[in-house]
Amino acid sequence: MFKHLLSALFLCIISSSSYANIEVQFRDGAPKDKFTISNTSKCDVQKIAMNIDLTNSNGRLIFDTTASGQGVEVFQPFEVTKGQVSLNKTGNVNDGDKLLSLIITSIAANDTASFTIDVDDTLAKSELGNIRVTDAEIAKGTVSATINNNEVLNATFDDKGKAVLLMANCAN
Repeated sequence: MFKHLLSALFLCIISSSSYANIEVQFRDGAPKDKFTISNTSKCDVQKIAMNIDLTNSNGRLIFDTTASGQGVEVFQPFEVTKGQVSLNKTGNVNDGDKLLSLIITSIAANDTASFTIDVDDTLAKSELGNIRVTDAEIAKGTVSATINNNEVLNATFDDKGKAVLLMANCAN
């Protein structure tokens, strides 16, 4: 009987709130690579300061934003494709940078924001050449975010090109 009461209480607690996750997904594309930031919760998320850091990525990745510099052949500057996303502070990403800092004003529940940019690897030998980036090459890159100026979240890209930031609960 006691076991059943605990189970019922646990289910009640889980159903009264939603876990809020922010998922960052990388997808290689031609000529632009895409990052999609998804709010998989049932609550809106406000004031997100996010860093995507490729320093420790398996492919030693860089952002390739100009014709000259460290990138290979095709380059693409930062471009918002959906949502209230902007670059933090400087307003640009330099060719060869490994860190990209964003401000996301808000992402509604179960909605996305996204941007495109070119990402190249700097390996001497890579699976698809330096122009194309595999999910395994972005693995070990990191994402950090500060939500509403106080909740700090960290995640690492997996070998499927996804990083999941686990947030505190939010009301339904």
